[in-house]
Amino acid sequence: MISSLEDSKGEDIVSIDMKGKSALADHMVIVSGRSHRHVTAVADHLLRDLKSNGFGMAKVEGLQNGDWVLIDTGDIIVHIFRPEVRSFYNIEKMWSVGDAGDATIH
Repeated sequence: MISSLEDSKGEDIVSIDMKGKSALADHMVIVSGRSHRHVTAVADHLLRDLKSNGFGMAKVEGLQNGDWVLIDTGDIIVHIFRPEVRSFYNIEKMWSVGDAGDATIH
């Protein structure tokens, strides 16, 4: 999954271990795209890669807007943001407070 995001030039990729923090998922990945178009392209590329690896039933929200796309595979939640939107919501800080060792920057 991380390699797919890197291949499509996703920026500032952060992976957060969610085990024991939330029943929502085991991992959360946060990545930025440079523009609406880039966010959509990163999401499309990831969805194609997920489908080809047997995760075709992922839930997707925000693809039309291109500000913030959420992809939920069940075990992993991926947030793809435009930088301004990512900065505004700052969800990686919310989920990694007090657990600096759980967030991995790629």
